[in-house]
Order: sequence, then C-alpha cells, then structure tokens
Amino acid sequence: MDDTLKCIGCGAPLQSEDKNAPGYVPEHNLFREDVICQRCFRLKNYNEIQDVGMDSDDFLNLLNGLAERQGIIVNVVDIFDFEGSFINALKRIVGNKKIILVANKLDLLPKQINKRRVKEWLKKTARKYGMEAEEVVLISAYKGWGIEELLTTIDKHRNNNDVYIVGTTNVGKSTLINKLIEESVGEKNVVTTSRFPGTTLDMIDIPLDETSFMFDTPGIIQAHQMTHYVSDKELKVIVPKNEIKQRVFQLNEGQTLFFGGLARIDYVSGGKRPLVCYFSNELNIHRTKTEKANDLWRNQIGNVLTPPSDPTQFDMNETKAVRLETGKEKRDVMISGLGFITIEAGAKVIVRVPKNVDVILRNSIM
Repeated sequence: MDDTLKCIGCGAPLQSEDKNAPGYVPEHNLFREDVICQRCFRLKNYNEIQDVGMDSDDFLNLLNGLAERQGIIVNVVDIFDFEGSFINALKRIVGNKKIILVANKLDLLPKQINKRRVKEWLKKTARKYGMEAEEVVLISAYKGWGIEELLTTIDKHRNNNDVYIVGTTNVGKSTLINKLIEESVGEKNVVTTSRFPGTTLDMIDIPLDETSFMFDTPGIIQAHQMTHYVSDKELKVIVPKNEIKQRVFQLNEGQTLFFGGLARIDYVSGGKRPLVCYFSNELNIHRTKTEKANDLWRNQIGNVLTPPSDPTQFDMNETKAVRLETGKEKRDVMISGLGFITIEAGAKVIVRVPKNVDVILRNSIM
C-alpha cells in the first residue's frame, strides 16, 4: 500500500521542502486530517492561482493529452525574456490548434517603445522558431493592461471551444489567470480543478459559458534560464518589477561588464562604443578590464559581484564562452532569464555564462 500523504485537492504528494513545487504544505500542517496543499488552499479560499513548476517531460505528457481535444491555445511569454520563455515543442504537440501569443510584462519595457514594431518583432521571431501565431496581444497582467483586448481576441478565435493557457514558470501566467477570473466572471468561487488523464497535476478550469472552459496548465520549468541559478531572494533582484531604465556603458576594447556574478560580456573589438544594458534595475553591473576579469570573478563572487550571494552555489568550472559578432546591424545579446545588451553593428564580444544558460543574438527589439 502506498502510504505517501497526498493532497485531497489535487492529488500531489505532500511535502514541506519546496514552496514552488507541487504539494507544498508548511511543516506544521503536514500531518493534519484532510490536508490540502497551499496552492489548493489559496485556490479554494481566495480563488487565487499560484504557478507550480513542472518538469518539461511531465509537461509535454500533459500537452500530448491536449492534442486530441478541441480548443485554442493561449501561449503566455515574457516580453522581456521572449526566447527564454518560448516553449519549442509547443507547436509540434498542440497540432493544428490556433495559437494566440500573449506577451506579458509590457510595463517593463521603456514607455517610448513602438508597440506595433514590438508586435511585428514577436510574430516574426515566433515564426523563426516555427510557430505561426494567429494574433499577438501585448499585456501587463500586473498592471491590468490589455486584458480586455485579450478576452476579445480569445472570443474571436475560440469558436465556442475550450481555451488552454500555457507558459513557462515566471512569465506571470498566474497573475494573468487571476485577472481573467476577475474580468470575465466577476464573482468568487467559480474556479474548479479537474484531473487530466496521465498527469500528476490537475488543470484548473474556469467556465467561459455553459459548455466551454478556460484551462490553466502548470508552468513548465526551463532549465536554460538564469533564474535556476539563484535563490528565491535573489530571484527578486534579477527578475525586473518596474520599467527598466536603460544603462549605457561606454566601453573600450579589452573591457568587461559583469552582471552581478552570474554572467559577463567581454568587449573584444569594434572601437570605443556604447553598450546599452536592459536588466533589472536592482542588478549591479560592474565594469573592469578584461585582463583582470577572471581574478575578479574568482575572488569577488558573492561580494562585489552578487548575486549569487553564496559563491558555493556557482561553479566557475561549469561556465561556457559564447563568441558573437553583431555583423551589419544593431543586435541584442540576450542572456536567457537575465536581460539583454543592445550593441550597434561591427562589434565582437564574448559572453560567459553557466553552461546550461542560453545566449542568443537577435535583431534588436528596441
């Protein structure tokens, strides 16, 4: 007999180690009668949905179950970390369902940004990755921008079918769902949960009308994002909360910028020029000579160069060097889960990051 304690709400095995994993209960509640996990508790009592991370394999199994079902997909991405929050396998799995691409966290980009251009950029970049979006909607779930437009767009495309909301962890999917519940239903206690075949976790469904539902799927964990190399406290430092102020550094060849102690960019050649940095305003950026950079990284990580605040959490030997050239036009150097640097044409740089973190050279979003 399996004597693992399970949440009576969603069936996830109960645990008190990891707040962000399924089945979390504060330790003092672990052995009470009829225990429900914190996520179910918040859902039941406050109609508030918390994102729970799911391994990509489990998540893909979950999505495979969707292939058979009618409906449309609302894919939420982080506009500030589009590549990091893009789910590559999505297109293959959802079959020929329509996809609405929702770019959240618009409030982080500088106000003067051209929204039409950003939409085109998103559509084009998604297409490059093999996803044809029916429409792109820009929103800020946190500020409540664009929610009505999103609901209208969903209604236009769903043809009375169900709607599945998918996204990676930290894209603000839960905040969005909570806003959609407020907007579309305007009343409490309409959220239910339903177990999908072959999955450990329930999907949360919100009635849209008599016969169809909006389903929230668990957030998928992307191992190639920097967010996996920091503690919860440091996550608050590297994930931006307000509009990002660009920081401009005039660099000579042979100079280096450190982003905390998590990543660095060595400017190799291209004459004196500005590097325009878009990172969380809380994240410390430190300039030094490239020849001193290795020693500095080794000796000052967790001190001058933080996060990480605990240097043992960061393995210097597990980093990689990515060589990039900006070629003939302005490009962004994107460090997945951290931020990006805009560099004009004709520069050579080397970016150093943990081995699993993606570094991408892309046409500039600015």
